[in-house]
Amino acid sequence: MRLAGMSEIQQLLGGVSRQRASEIVARPGFPVPLDTLATGRIWARDAVVAWIAENRPTQRTDEQ
Repeated sequence: MRLAGMSEIQQLLGGVSRQRASEIVARPGFPVPLDTLATGRIWARDAVVAWIAENRPTQRTDEQ
């Protein structure tokens, strides 16, 4: 399983700011983090990519 932290999520969202990424991950329906480490929350990368594809269809990710 590949993981994603906030920096990876920023990149997947097209290079948005950390503040904007924080707003997006706080939305209802965004995947729940798998865990919180000393460096921050981590998510299943595939779940984040799927959410972006469904909820931000014009958003380009590195998966495309």
